[in-house]
Amino acid sequence: MPTVAGVDSSTQSCKVVVCDAATGKVLHQGRAAHPDGTEVDPESWWRALLEAGAGLLEHVDAISVAGQQHGLVALDAAGQPVRDALLWNDTRSAQAAADLVTELGGAEKWARAVGTVPVAAITVSKLRWLAEHEPAVADRTDRVLLPHDWLTWRLCGGSAAGAEPVTDRGDASGTGYWSPADGAYRHDLLSLAFGGRTPELPRVLGPYEAAGRTPDGVLVAAGTGDNMGAALGLGIEPGDVVISLGTSGTAFALSEHPVGDATGAVAGFADATGRFLPLVCTLNAARVLSSTARLLGTGLADIDRLARESEPGAGGLVFLPYLGGERTPNLPEAAGSLMGMRKTNMHPPQLARAAVEGMLCNMADALDELRAQGISARRVLIIGGAAKAPVVGEIAAEIFGTPVTVPEPDEYVALGAARQAAWALAGTPEPPQWPVASAARHVPVSADHSAGRRIRAAYADARGAVYGGA
Repeated sequence: MPTVAGVDSSTQSCKVVVCDAATGKVLHQGRAAHPDGTEVDPESWWRALLEAGAGLLEHVDAISVAGQQHGLVALDAAGQPVRDALLWNDTRSAQAAADLVTELGGAEKWARAVGTVPVAAITVSKLRWLAEHEPAVADRTDRVLLPHDWLTWRLCGGSAAGAEPVTDRGDASGTGYWSPADGAYRHDLLSLAFGGRTPELPRVLGPYEAAGRTPDGVLVAAGTGDNMGAALGLGIEPGDVVISLGTSGTAFALSEHPVGDATGAVAGFADATGRFLPLVCTLNAARVLSSTARLLGTGLADIDRLARESEPGAGGLVFLPYLGGERTPNLPEAAGSLMGMRKTNMHPPQLARAAVEGMLCNMADALDELRAQGISARRVLIIGGAAKAPVVGEIAAEIFGTPVTVPEPDEYVALGAARQAAWALAGTPEPPQWPVASAARHVPVSADHSAGRRIRAAYADARGAVYGGA
């Protein structure tokens, strides 16, 4: 039977799943860690892929990579990195992003041009930072790739095999110089960002078009960005909104039409199927709970237990969860804040509850931004590391004011990449009909969700007190 491999090359690690190409049944899995930091030698991703896939990839028929979005991999004429890759969560390019917005004439012009308004995370902002702060390195840059592009290219043999660098429309839509609506690069924006330089860019493949083959003859699919991979792995349909609580937090939905949000809150991405994936991204999600657990000297399971011991609203304690700066709202220099502290609420249960509520209030704001763009939310699915704590789904339903589904924990990004590999192997117009994610829990919402409204009002007041109208 044909088998396929899906790779999730995320910020923290590389995960590999091997699946039956016809049914999607997971046959094998592997994992390897990535180094910490906001700039990383791309070779570390390759080493992790080889480690995670050791003994798994030798006999598959096709492979695909879904990778962390926006990262800047700059190569010289020989195909070698000119510096460590700048990752999406590197905020040094915040001023560069603001400058680019001004230079083009405002956020609305960016939204019309490429569906996304530059912030520090976006690749186009990192190019401007590189041009301004490391001009000699920028001068040596002959080609620009994204992390998934680079790994796909390496799988095809890289420069030694004369492989052509390629990408897909999903990941390309997160660069700030490719238009989802037009399906084309904006070389003028590339040049604007990079000080007049116009490095080579990867060819954009169609959803089930192949990138090539490995030196051993394994078919390599186009690959995509991690959020697009998760959407494909979950099998979402219009009306579904996914809240992913990993290192970052994302809220995204499937759309038949491109989205251009002049406020910059919603990124008008493309997806991996030929449609569109409007998305809101925050920098802080599961890290809020892990950091709180570390402060309390405990683990995620105890955060779940402690949060249940506190009443809704955490006794007036409000946690603004901007521990690594923030992308939405655009506060790259922000720090986290704990407000409303009194001797009556300075206890572990209240702190644990406030951390969960703060993380979810930030994501509720993200959900509201999607709704403001006309995206319906008939079903909200919560995935990611933080979703493993049952209390998260329960509090989410109350704060979001809508029923929540928590699918069985799984590697949905890697599964989406595997499904894309099976699609490329089949060469059919539609992806294979693998089973959709099964629900571990359905969480209803109370009739009036008054507690959720109170929690969100307190959060909004706290944020306004610290950051004004941001």
